[in-house]
Amino acid sequence: MNLEQALQTFISESRELLTEMEAALLNVPDAVDPADEINAIFRAAHTIKGSAGLFGIGAIVEFTHGVESLLDQVREGRMALDGDLIGLLLSCRDCIGQMVEEAARMPDPAGLDAPAQAAELARQVSAHLISADARTETSSAAGLGASTPRTDAGHWHISLRLDEGVLRNGMDPLSFLRYLQRMGRLSGVACDLRNLPPLDGLDPEACYLGFEIGLDTDADRHTIESTFEFIVDDCSVHILPPDTPQEAYAQLCEARGEPGLVADMLVRCGTLTAAQRTAMPPTAGCDAGLTDDASVPPHAGAAPVVAKAAAAPASAAPEKSANANTQGDAKPSEHAQSIRVDADKLDRLINLVGELITASAGANLAARRLGNVELQECSAQVADLVESVRDHALQLRMVKIGGTFNRFRRVVHDVSRTLGKDIALVVRGEDTELDKTVVERISDPLTHLVRNAMDHGIETAEARAAQGKPAQGTITLDARHESGHIVIEVGDDGGGLDRDRILAKAVQRGLVEAGRELSDADVFKLVFEPGFSTAEQVTDLSGRGVGMDVVRRNIEALRGSVEIASRPGLGTTVVVRLPLTLAIIEGFLISVGASRFVLPLDMVDECVAFDDVPGRSYTDLRGRVLPFIRLRDMFGLGGKPGARQNIVVVRHGIERIGLVVDTLLGETQAVIKPLSRLFAQVRGISGSSILGSGDVALILDVPALMEQARTPTAAEHSRLAT
Repeated sequence: MNLEQALQTFISESRELLTEMEAALLNVPDAVDPADEINAIFRAAHTIKGSAGLFGIGAIVEFTHGVESLLDQVREGRMALDGDLIGLLLSCRDCIGQMVEEAARMPDPAGLDAPAQAAELARQVSAHLISADARTETSSAAGLGASTPRTDAGHWHISLRLDEGVLRNGMDPLSFLRYLQRMGRLSGVACDLRNLPPLDGLDPEACYLGFEIGLDTDADRHTIESTFEFIVDDCSVHILPPDTPQEAYAQLCEARGEPGLVADMLVRCGTLTAAQRTAMPPTAGCDAGLTDDASVPPHAGAAPVVAKAAAAPASAAPEKSANANTQGDAKPSEHAQSIRVDADKLDRLINLVGELITASAGANLAARRLGNVELQECSAQVADLVESVRDHALQLRMVKIGGTFNRFRRVVHDVSRTLGKDIALVVRGEDTELDKTVVERISDPLTHLVRNAMDHGIETAEARAAQGKPAQGTITLDARHESGHIVIEVGDDGGGLDRDRILAKAVQRGLVEAGRELSDADVFKLVFEPGFSTAEQVTDLSGRGVGMDVVRRNIEALRGSVEIASRPGLGTTVVVRLPLTLAIIEGFLISVGASRFVLPLDMVDECVAFDDVPGRSYTDLRGRVLPFIRLRDMFGLGGKPGARQNIVVVRHGIERIGLVVDTLLGETQAVIKPLSRLFAQVRGISGSSILGSGDVALILDVPALMEQARTPTAAEHSRLAT
């Protein structure tokens, strides 16, 4: 791992830690015993501070140190984590996140400056610390500056051997010493140069160093180990805590080779006294490799004393990293079960799988045309393997929607405080999985829906009490799989939509003719029209009529649909239906004349023969009325219908319609290609796909077709959508 990769790992892990920190802060008010949440918050801040220190990002280290000091007071029970303090810590979390994102954009993050709000947040943190118990150490937190070790700090010993590739990977060994010095006081550092080769054999890009380090600090083992987490695969490190028995030091000296020499190094760095060194077993010639630096008594003086061990002969074998597995090693004993993969690499993989599907379909078609049975069997086996590869490749992009849902806890927390309302968030179905791209692109529409529900849906505590409702309102986020789609519901238990008021506003704006009868569903859809709003006053959150039309447009861009259900006095639910993936679908291929179309297979219920009755737009399907659409008429396709037409019955939600087609061509795997802007306004088409024959098939938008079927005439439909 080079320096750039290590920095990207730091950025990625910091983002995850900040997300965990936010979640834990929001969990505290409802926790029976918040100790776990408080510890998680502290660990997140501490880890970010430690990692930032390795890269010399002083702004993050200094600011986070103050936050860590405040959290330490909370952890020790000297300060209550109430609503105001949670709000402050959330603001601090945002400030740290802003610095992390800025560091990600900088070529040299060590030059990062703290944002403007950091000084005010630091002042508030200091004020909380000053008002805490008099025993709380406030000097370091007041300026959010470097730490000062306590007088009761313990003496730790760190034995570090670096692999040759450390320098090539962009790591500076001195950065670890500098960071350790931030934790406390380096009582001494002895540098082991035994692996240094003669000058003519020296590689200037290789590292031959080892260190024996004495550290006086009140930090714990985890904190010290975190210093080396970015070079855990490029070093061997032993960490010995205070009060370590002398036998353990003897074992360390044996493990490092030339025990006498290493023992003398421990004396030089202040870990052992001269008397303790004398009591250890002697080794011939043990002093030959040391310089003539004066002895340093343990813990004497504030400045670290550096001693050097002379270079060993060139024939001396360098110490292997196998020592990392000995007792006290900071390396993990288990291999990681997951790896990070750049999203762009997954996108390229999906695109290649899509091309593979198209090529496989072409090979299968050629095999059938040639009539070669063996070739057809081989082609079928390849098609099965391609399908398996497709499923596994798509699964790689699947993520749980819970991560997106959890972000709204912060939205609800902040907006409810702004509005002066008591609102709780209930999340269900957080383990539901869908494509990462869909998750990323649905976040903004969901945010608008949640904020809208809080502003317009949930009443004030007084209004709710007057209606016999609990003072606390509830926003519900629910996700589930349904017919090959994911259904997301954003609900509230507020006052519901005012149907008559919406309709009156629509008539006033000329969206609907006066006196026209509309269903509740059609009335509620009017709120998605551009600029439509019934709010009496404009707030910072809503009321300008901007947003709901964008919500619908963004959802439809994902080949999804959005509907509203509302009951007066009981609340409103917005139902969003989305495809599981945007890349490849199982499709059902049909034709009308010379044109080919693909229907999402999970929406196809059945296929029946069509008995044409002129002038009728519905048929009798086993005693039930089924409306249908003639695709030839809808898209203006030429040619005469075949002698035997068919109806493909499709379902979306609880609705069903029929599509009149000429030919049923069977199942296919459709690699979805975006439409050009020329087709952007064509209703009923959501994408395209290239068939194995090289022909282009259009992918039909079933929800849009159902909307068309519900509309009596095209003219009325156009007038309603204007």
